[in-house]
Parts: sequence; C-alpha cells; structure tokens
Amino acid sequence: MRRPPSLPSGPYVPPVPERELTVVSADGSRIHTELHGPEDAPAVVLAHGWVCSTAFWAPVLRALSADHRVIVYDQRGHGRSPAPGPGGYSTQALADDLVAVVDATLPPGRRAVLAGHSMGAMTLMAAADRPILRERAAAAVLCSTGASRLVDRARVVPLRSPRARSRVHRLLLGSRAPLGPVTPLSLRLVRYVTMGPGTDPATVEVAARILHACPRAVRAGWARVLLDLALDARIGRLTMPTAVIVGTADRLTPPEHAHALAAALPHCTGLTELPGLGHMTPLEDPEAVAGVIRGLAGEYGTSGETDLTTSQGPRPTTQEFHPTSQESHSRESHSRESHLTTVTEAGHTAVEAKEQTA
Repeated sequence: MRRPPSLPSGPYVPPVPERELTVVSADGSRIHTELHGPEDAPAVVLAHGWVCSTAFWAPVLRALSADHRVIVYDQRGHGRSPAPGPGGYSTQALADDLVAVVDATLPPGRRAVLAGHSMGAMTLMAAADRPILRERAAAAVLCSTGASRLVDRARVVPLRSPRARSRVHRLLLGSRAPLGPVTPLSLRLVRYVTMGPGTDPATVEVAARILHACPRAVRAGWARVLLDLALDARIGRLTMPTAVIVGTADRLTPPEHAHALAAALPHCTGLTELPGLGHMTPLEDPEAVAGVIRGLAGEYGTSGETDLTTSQGPRPTTQEFHPTSQESHSRESHSRESHLTTVTEAGHTAVEAKEQTA
C-alpha cells in the first residue's frame, strides 16, 4: 500500500489519526480511511478531489479535529487506497465508496456533515439518491466543484473560441503524460492552474507534491469520468442543508458552477465566495472552509433521525463572512472577505471495515 507523499513541516503535515481502517466497497475495492478527534464529538466526513489524497485536508483537519470527529479517506486509486476493483472508475464507484465509508465509520443513528472538494463534492452529488446518506447526512458542503460541462467552462487556456478552448482543455485533462518531479517550472504551473496569484510558495509546494504523487493511470482513469460528467439531475436530490464554496479566481471550476449549484439546491444555506483564491480553497484558506463546516455542524447537529428529504429551507441570501485563519502568512499580500449563500444532501448502502495497523 502506498504511503502519502512527504510534506514540509508545519500545518500541512497530516496529524496522526486516532484510528485507521480499510473499508471494503461494493466491488471489493479497499479504501484507506482515517478517524481523527474525539469519538463523541460532532462528526464530519471529508472527501478529497481528483489527484489528491487525505494529505490535502491536513490544514482543515487540524482546524476541526480538536472538537470534531473527522473522517477522511483516500478515493480509490489515490493516496493509500490501491487501484480500484472491478467497478473501476465511475460516478457510481465514487458513490459506492462514500456510502461504504459512512456506513463503516458512523455508529447507528449518528449523522455527520459531509464535505467534498472538487471530485469529492461530485461524489456527494453522485450519491444523492443513496438512502444511507439521506439518513446519515446532517448537512453537506460542496467546495470548488461543478456538476457538468467542466471542460467547456474551465478558464485554464485563455482562447477566444469556446470550441477551441474546450478542445484544448479536453486534451489537457485527459493527458497521460507523466508529471515528473516537482521543479520550479511545475510549481509555477500548479500555481497558475490550481491556485490564486497571491498563494504563498509553501502552499503551492504542498499542492504540487500531492498532485505529483498520484499515479498516472489513476489520474487518466478519473479524467475520463470528469470529461463527460453529467450530474445536474442529482443536484435537486441533495435535500439536506448544503453550503457551496468557491474561489473567485478558480480556473478549473469557475464561480459560474457554484452559482448554478446554489440556484438548483433545494436547501442552500449559502454560497461563500473567497476573493482571489483558486481551486484549492481548503489549502489556500483552511480556516474559511473549516468555518463553514463548523457552522453547519453547530446549527444542524450530527445526531437524531430528522427527515430532511422534505425540508424547504430558505433560498440563498448573501452576507459577509470573515474567516479568522491561523494561516495568516497566506493572506499577507491581500485581505479577503467571503460571502455566504448555499446547501446539499446524499444517500445508500455500505460495506465492511477492517481495522489496520498504522
């Protein structure tokens, strides 16, 4: 089983989990899962995005785990989860893995806030009709993501022709070319494609090391799924309170995706726009992301049997949100405000968990 990439010291180093599990998904795929924080605290489940791993969540995990039960897992093929089983790469497989993790880690009657970044948020959408998530999700967070038309709306290559721009984005997204070692050139590319212009070098390097650690075959396998992603019909099934987060400088999933999600969600608690940030919002401003998750956990709770499928929450409004990040070094170059507006849900069966030694 692969080990996570080496990371610099400081807030980006993943904390030591209280417990580790190998969760077995519906097709036999083995999913590396970690449990952090007090067992009886409000529960949170974090799902990372394409070519990332549990290490991606380290700063958010550090902000939450002192007073939350935080569950993180490596998507199939990523991090310490080996290559997928017969189910391969699909949105169905993403949903299967998520419900397996939820079923294996949450005791009966326990509910959690489910938060996903990029492909992790797409995982929540894919699982929207699964009964187990409808029962176990107290609230949800869709961070830096979209439901469809990813290559059409991306802004990585600034071509005037929409058709040409989409064609180039499709070629780049589906490329099987090796990323190679982390170099000054690759760091500049990572910053340009995935982060805001004011991101500090340490954060860029962490992101690059995580991205470069993903196996090429896994990167290409999930790229094929993302190229033709079509989850718009699932958004309306996310009926639990759901928040949406986006960086205003996100080139991969620009704010128009977030606004479309906020408008389509049945119970949107708010849309948080983080000025000047790119696609990697949980790394760029972990306190802001953790603050949204913490707010949902505090307001909606994580236990009880309330049926949210008929909830008719208020439509999105806008208000100021001021994150108080301990990662102040990442914001010295410019001040940031955030604007709140959104909400989500999910659901279905799971499988078994086997305790593993660290």
